[in-house]
Amino acid sequence: MEKGEWGRALLYPQSVALVGVSDDPEKTSGRPLRFLGQSGFAGRIHVVNPRRDRVQGRPSHAALSDLPEVPDHVFVLTGVGAALDALEECVALGVPVATLLASGFVEAGAAGVANQRRLEAILAGGGTRVLGPSSIGVANLTTGLILTANAAFAEPDLPRGGLFVGSHSGSLIGALLSRGKRKGTGFAGLASVGGECDLSMGEVCAATLDDPQVTGYLLFLETMRHAGGLRDFALEAARRGKPVAAYKLGRSEAAAELAVSHTGALAGADEMAGMFLDACGIARVDSFEGLLEVAPLLDRVPPRRDRAAPRVGVVTTTGGGAAMAVDRLSLRGIDVVAPRAETRDRLAAAGVDPGEGRIVDLTLAGTRPEVMASALGVLRGAPEFDCVLVTVGSSARFDPGLAVQPAIDAAAAPGNPFGVFLVPDAPEACRLLAAAGVPVFQSPETCADALGAALGRREPTAGPSLPPVPRDARMRPLDEAEGYALLSEIGVCAAPFVVVEEGAAVPPLPFGYPVVAKILDAGIGHKSDLGGVIVGIEDAPALAAALERIGGEVARARPAEGARRFLVQQMQAGLGELLLGFRRDPDVGPAVVLAAGGTEVELHRDMALRPAPVEREEARAMAEELAAVRLLSGYRGRPNGDLEALVSAIVAMSRLAMLEESFVEEAEVNPLLVKAEGEGVAALDAVVRLREPPSPCAPGGAKTEEQDEHA
Repeated sequence: MEKGEWGRALLYPQSVALVGVSDDPEKTSGRPLRFLGQSGFAGRIHVVNPRRDRVQGRPSHAALSDLPEVPDHVFVLTGVGAALDALEECVALGVPVATLLASGFVEAGAAGVANQRRLEAILAGGGTRVLGPSSIGVANLTTGLILTANAAFAEPDLPRGGLFVGSHSGSLIGALLSRGKRKGTGFAGLASVGGECDLSMGEVCAATLDDPQVTGYLLFLETMRHAGGLRDFALEAARRGKPVAAYKLGRSEAAAELAVSHTGALAGADEMAGMFLDACGIARVDSFEGLLEVAPLLDRVPPRRDRAAPRVGVVTTTGGGAAMAVDRLSLRGIDVVAPRAETRDRLAAAGVDPGEGRIVDLTLAGTRPEVMASALGVLRGAPEFDCVLVTVGSSARFDPGLAVQPAIDAAAAPGNPFGVFLVPDAPEACRLLAAAGVPVFQSPETCADALGAALGRREPTAGPSLPPVPRDARMRPLDEAEGYALLSEIGVCAAPFVVVEEGAAVPPLPFGYPVVAKILDAGIGHKSDLGGVIVGIEDAPALAAALERIGGEVARARPAEGARRFLVQQMQAGLGELLLGFRRDPDVGPAVVLAAGGTEVELHRDMALRPAPVEREEARAMAEELAAVRLLSGYRGRPNGDLEALVSAIVAMSRLAMLEESFVEEAEVNPLLVKAEGEGVAALDAVVRLREPPSPCAPGGAKTEEQDEHA
């Protein structure tokens, strides 16, 4: 089915049918019919309930096939078994879109898995698109389509505006609606995507891109599944100048997906999600309230091309209130900068005392509209600011019209973008500012959250096409020597090494002492934990003793396997050690990681993360983000490290994303030794895992599990 047909049917239908609707308008399954009747929906409404001739005063039909027409959109309000029966009927009739309220699929054990398989089989048999399961419905406030069971839509005078909401959670669309009404924020539409068995968040939002009533998007994300569709939508939204903001669950360590390496711990699920949203040009907020407060700011703040810290100027009538905001802004990496001398002179010429600090504190004089208007006009014309924050004290509550009038008057004037932080609880002032389209913040935390998200939003990058993930692939770890060989092919070179077999005499080394000796085994991820590493070996007899000692330690730890091979590597001196890693996230794809190196990298979390592959400019930006790299840049008279070689290594490691013959799932060099300027970098340890299709045991066949275990 063409997107135009199902996209129209999803949110712009001419006819809808409610299956399993209750005669009780207060019940969950009765609300959608009540809401449609109250909202002024101009389309045709059909009711399907085989147990009643009439439902809430409307004639009822026994089945969808009894309706006088094939409806555009069917909302199925029954339990899971009846819902699947109704979906089969939708497919048979050629219904464009069906929304399923029912749960009880993959999340519900063995019975749920059976339901999921039946659902997939039904969808494979026709062109009907499905929203859900576990979708509480959709709403188009412009047309009066309130096709949802969410109780919040009983709210009178639903707040209409330009925002479209997509949410994995059904209850949250109601929460945003009610909170938005309190704050004066209006919506064009809202959709609960539920389990995304078919239609994804990105597809649903993309269906509204050409709607002139939709000016921006708010997303509530619980997962990053179907990230490709979300990326495609975000790129198209950016092309049309419609900003997107997101609040995503999962910042806690408990939610992070950790791989076997340090890279996996650093680039967990939430870090990868943040990287992905950044690359898509989506402004990510940390607070639910911030999701609403960032929206009007995004209309005024264009996306950035660089990663320089945003610069904000602050003008206030209350020093204490401004100090709270400044404190929070600093935690978000925003520079609160003082006016330049020229700006101070312009303020003085306008009759405003600029003071000497970073904040322009107007004191009680700022409660006079002409004083605030003059100050705001000057600061909005100052080139040293990316944005201006106006902080208003108690007058915002007791004289709301007077206190915020200068900001309202300035809303349509050219100049730097600005927002208003209301220190007291001032609902009327908030509504006045929102009605004028002025970004308004009601706590220092959400103020900083919204400003940080908006000012940090970057222009989206599409990225190159990546090779497909091998189907039915299995993981195969490489030993360190194999890992070095693969990394060398892409341009990440290791310190010189040789491989020594168990029981063999120590060979003459093609490099000098001292050396490090390690167990060489693809099945051992952390060699030191087993006593498998000895450093500072000064000569051949010491090396022979070290190999014997390592063999004994590993044999005691792994008596069944023992130790068969060793890697002997030259010890080299440098200026610092970093971690350079690569990993693929199952949802958002590949990324390259640069971090402070060592065994405790997770504790420091001094890191930079980008979608792979990257070019030199982005790799250089990654290096500049790390405090550990700044120490290698001549800090306090120290020698300069070879940062150009580091940038080349970052670019090379990121190219693992493009390899087709060796599909790398995860790779890590830790430590990567950074030498003095002109001397390069060297890998001193490497972990690499490949994803490979199963090897056939004969033409037309694959190995059985038993054969694989004994291979």
